Amino acid sequence: MKIVLALAVAFSVVEALVPSNRLQRAMTSTRVRSAASTPTLSMKYKVAVVGGGPSGACAAEVFAADKSIETVIIERKMDNCKPCGGAIPLCMVNEFDLPSDIIDRKVRKMNLVSPLGNEVAIGQTLAPGEYIGMCRREIMDKYLRDRAIDAGAVPINGLVTSVEVPTTASGRYKINYSNFGGDKKVGTPESFECDVVIGADGANSRVAKAIDAGEYNFAIAFQERIKIDDEKMAFYEDLAEMYVGDDVSPDFYGWVFPKYDHVGVGTGTVVNRPAIKEYQKATRDRAGAKIAGGKIIKVEAHPIPEHMRPRRVVGRAALVGDAAGYVTKCSGEGIYFAAKSGRMAAESIVSLMKSGTRLPTEKEIKGTYIKQYDRLYGPTYTVLDILQKVFYTNNGAREAFVEMCESEYVQRVTFDSYLYKKVQGNSPIKDLQLLVSTIGSLIRGNAMAKADAKFSNPVESLKRI
Repeated sequence: MKIVLALAVAFSVVEALVPSNRLQRAMTSTRVRSAASTPTLSMKYKVAVVGGGPSGACAAEVFAADKSIETVIIERKMDNCKPCGGAIPLCMVNEFDLPSDIIDRKVRKMNLVSPLGNEVAIGQTLAPGEYIGMCRREIMDKYLRDRAIDAGAVPINGLVTSVEVPTTASGRYKINYSNFGGDKKVGTPESFECDVVIGADGANSRVAKAIDAGEYNFAIAFQERIKIDDEKMAFYEDLAEMYVGDDVSPDFYGWVFPKYDHVGVGTGTVVNRPAIKEYQKATRDRAGAKIAGGKIIKVEAHPIPEHMRPRRVVGRAALVGDAAGYVTKCSGEGIYFAAKSGRMAAESIVSLMKSGTRLPTEKEIKGTYIKQYDRLYGPTYTVLDILQKVFYTNNGAREAFVEMCESEYVQRVTFDSYLYKKVQGNSPIKDLQLLVSTIGSLIRGNAMAKADAKFSNPVESLKRI
């Protein structure tokens, strides 16, 4: 129960955000080599990283650092603005050496608002220097991608249309894509071969489709960027808001997260995707006067995975980030896990390639990357899956959830859990007290909460990607 309660609040409250000449030369080297072979001095094994978000960029940076490997990173939208709360934990800032100028806001306070409008102020336990980073994805993603390119990864501004998998153990992958380099409005069909593929191409991953990774259920995340006046923006200087209730989402939450000169207002849902715009309007309504008169400057929507794919490694192709399904339930956190999975997959494969002298096998990649990732984070995904079912299924449970967050002990443990990705400072006595108070909160919440609205979408609810 200790882990359940601590992680519940932790992940729910705080989160919810032209080919070069070198490439042309690389594309001419398309010899087939076996996994046990050693390439000649004139040849290098080639890795294609499909997708240039946090997972792809962090993977490409690791591969590019090994000069015995040729690394290509493919991204269609170099200025992509993914609909994302943009919150990152403090440990990511340090672990991935992120500069302060890509962090728009350092949030130290959170208003959590229940279905009945009861508010709890979160953040009283944060130490000086501790904060939740708020980023714009187009800024952070570009920084990570540029860092990979500076390390030696060759960028392609292109859209991968299909991936042809090898028919033999020693075969190569063929990447077919539309090249949009040079500001082309219509892409030019091109292709190249490679030895290893990293699928970092999001929820609608073409790499996942090519390797028959299996389907998963998904949420729709919807966000509006709203420009508000300076006086209203001052209210959100270091504060974010989170709204729970079946009006803003039947299985998630609505948010108002501060950015550089605007706020991101959004919500998401898995179980009733057709009503996403209704939930978005309700989120704006709940924010009310605090964003009144604001101008919507951008509207964003995107699918978000609801669970891991059945297969994340097939042959010499590995999935990372959203393509693998690395988004936590309850909070919807995905940025840190995307970057971490990309780095871990690349580090495992680079180690297995032994300075570019051999190719890894499927069994080896599973035994390193997948095994290590699941050991570190598998329990977190499992616990948060359970917690979403407990706290986000009805308004009574949501009222109880908000009441629980009034506890200073809950706030301290949960912020530590989120900021540093590990539960710290637990007290068995206080955990027992928390258990008792939680039962009381659930009883009170169900007694006073309004009934959830009914909905039905039997066709849409069966869709998978």
